[in-house]
Amino acid sequence: MSLFSQDALNPGVRKREVFGWAMYDFANSGYTTVVITAVFAAYFVGGIAQKAEWATFAWTLALSISYFIVMLTMPSLGAYADLRAAKKRILAVVTLGCVVSTAALALARPGAVGMAMLLIIVSNVFYSYGESLTAAFLPELARPASLGKVSGWGWGFGYFGGMLALGICLAYVLWAQGRGIPAAQFVPVTMLITAAIYGLASIATFRLLTERAQPRPEALHDGGFAASLRQLRRTFGQARRYGDFMWLLACAVFYQGGVAVAVTLAAIYAESVIGFAQQETMVLIFVLNLAAAGGAFAWGYLQDRIGHKIALASTLVGWVLTCVIAALSQTKGQFWWAATIAGLCMGSSQSAGRALAGMFAPPRQVAEFYGLWTFAIRLASIVGPLGYGAITWATRGNQRLAILSTAGMFVVGLVLLARVDVARGRAAAIDRS
Repeated sequence: MSLFSQDALNPGVRKREVFGWAMYDFANSGYTTVVITAVFAAYFVGGIAQKAEWATFAWTLALSISYFIVMLTMPSLGAYADLRAAKKRILAVVTLGCVVSTAALALARPGAVGMAMLLIIVSNVFYSYGESLTAAFLPELARPASLGKVSGWGWGFGYFGGMLALGICLAYVLWAQGRGIPAAQFVPVTMLITAAIYGLASIATFRLLTERAQPRPEALHDGGFAASLRQLRRTFGQARRYGDFMWLLACAVFYQGGVAVAVTLAAIYAESVIGFAQQETMVLIFVLNLAAAGGAFAWGYLQDRIGHKIALASTLVGWVLTCVIAALSQTKGQFWWAATIAGLCMGSSQSAGRALAGMFAPPRQVAEFYGLWTFAIRLASIVGPLGYGAITWATRGNQRLAILSTAGMFVVGLVLLARVDVARGRAAAIDRS
């Protein structure tokens, strides 16, 4: 059997279309890797905010504001995309928005804290919209029994996009540092590189991916957004019918909050607490992405065999171990162990969650349910990093305590995941389709 078997796909779906879909993960991974994790995060704290005591809190606050905006708007935007069969069209608009605002980060100079925060808010809102909309194509492409492996294809391939962007940026940073160019001059160039890769790689998505949904009659009669809001109210009103999906959302709020801490604060922790230099941090994040790619790809096949719930639970145990090791690490070598485990768990937990959400989504409401999924993970992205930043600020910079407290979020996620019944949740989705 082929590693990328046609049997994993729905009738009429070609492999080239799945490649186009996966290329969006490839395209947008550079944004999270370079902007949110490896380069701009640490530059914001150390360069733009000039290592002020409130710098880490300001960074997490900017991200939290962006996630709050997404929480308020993405569910209705998803419902609108379902009713109007507009996932691909809206994806094109938000992709352009993220590319332009990422490039504009090159204008943020030391001391321009307000401008940098505004651009991070705007770019991350557009990025989050795109992430949710592209996820909503997954159930259209993959058979229910193969959602895990196909989701893993996308996540795994996506991390290579992050590594490409980071690798090019790392090569440029090393060249610039060798010539005595300061961070205030070379970090802006990395923002332009990241934006260019995002825009160019996403072209494959828009050329190859097909919008299979058909507009719903109610969207044609009253404009679209009014119908989408009514549909969203009906879904929340029927929440008890989708009890397992709701338990999954609650689980995601906690475990994705912990993942968000790793994504947004890994570079800051490595440089501020462990003593990594900027180029060492970039190498660390590069290897983390390599581990994440392998974890996402391998776990995609594993979760279809052992079950999505068990696969996700095992990654949460790994995350708890990661937090404990990171909190106790005294040397760079010890922290490398935490980073490697985090990489393996990151790709697999993200892929497993996306696939499980697809299992519980009624076919006619896929974008809407992924909008609700985005609501949960963006709430998590507020609770996790903002809580980390608040603990750091309140304890006058004790990031070890903050990362140790993050382990508790994964423990709560495990407890909530125990309430999820995958078979029952899938049956509810099919029954209401």
